[in-house]
Amino acid sequence: MTFPDGFLWGASTAAHQIEGGNVNSDWWQREWGHLPGPGVEEPSGDAADSYHRYPEDMRLLAAAGLGAYRFSIEWARIEPEDGWVSRAAIEHYRRMVGTARESGLEPVITLHHFTNPIWFARRGGWHEDDAPERFARFVEAARPVLDGVDLVCTINEPNMVSVLADPEVGFPSIGLPPGVPAVTDRLIDAHRRAVEIVRSAGGRAGWSVATQAYQPEPGADEVAAEYGRSREDVFLDAAAGDDWVGVQAYTRTRIGEGGPLPIPEDAERTLTGWEYYPDAVGYGIRNAWARAGVPVYVTENGIATDDDTRRISYTQGALAAVESCLRDGVDVRGYLHWSALDNYEWGSFRPTFGLIGWDRDTFVRRPKPSLAWLGSVARANALG
Repeated sequence: MTFPDGFLWGASTAAHQIEGGNVNSDWWQREWGHLPGPGVEEPSGDAADSYHRYPEDMRLLAAAGLGAYRFSIEWARIEPEDGWVSRAAIEHYRRMVGTARESGLEPVITLHHFTNPIWFARRGGWHEDDAPERFARFVEAARPVLDGVDLVCTINEPNMVSVLADPEVGFPSIGLPPGVPAVTDRLIDAHRRAVEIVRSAGGRAGWSVATQAYQPEPGADEVAAEYGRSREDVFLDAAAGDDWVGVQAYTRTRIGEGGPLPIPEDAERTLTGWEYYPDAVGYGIRNAWARAGVPVYVTENGIATDDDTRRISYTQGALAAVESCLRDGVDVRGYLHWSALDNYEWGSFRPTFGLIGWDRDTFVRRPKPSLAWLGSVARANALG
């Protein structure tokens, strides 16, 4: 199975999940009980200390054969107080972009990956009418980081952001609760403002959507269509006219006449409790292409497992689904694995998604066989 010339191969991370010490973010405050929200198993703390160790992380990805690294920049670090921009934080992320290029990696920047500054959260966050304007102000301040960056993701999984706008909601294991309609509208507004800023800086803008591979049981087609409309389709529809759209896929959601169905008892489950279902990414790609009609990048796809042979098997299945989409004429431009590193999975370090492990005490990096395997696929631009 061969992939088109120029197909982008890489891995993704999110700042809060690997940097450590993100004390001015609402998630740090939630982890320590200073803001409302469900309790967590453990706080993020130092995470993987990638705020300092990112050069090594990038070198490992490049040495394996990958060509791109998607990482996010922290609004809470760049604008830790309302209206005050940290020049040091801007320069830090500029150094990350430069280090990626020096390592032979194309930097792919995400502007918002779930976390917000404390001040933004305390004044109402995405529930406030001026939230899009404030987000656009942050993006404008971050323009120096975007200098020469081609691919920029405005908001990671806005459908999940809309769900998490309710502070009492945690990350769901089956299905996806409906988002807050007014928040969804503000996210779309914020996205469109950010797209214009990114384009004015010379980049190509899109956003990444958490696709759920909704599969109706016989007689449940209308139920599935209605269920997916506010949870996925509205965000893919909003990507029409963008430069690209990102698909993020992990598992499927089977829909019966009464809504989501339980995972089959005999199904293999991952460490997050999700059903092992590599074909999910193909469903996400096809729906994104049909609704948005713009080039598609797989910006996240992976599996939480402590068995690296299952990670390789899952990724093989997922890439076969990607290649099937390409054969059917879908314009898929790249595949970015989740995740480059084992990381903080929003409450716990137990679900391990990474191509690279690390020691919790020393932070010593431990590349897994799956990194070398994916790198060999990238070098060959083909799945054997």
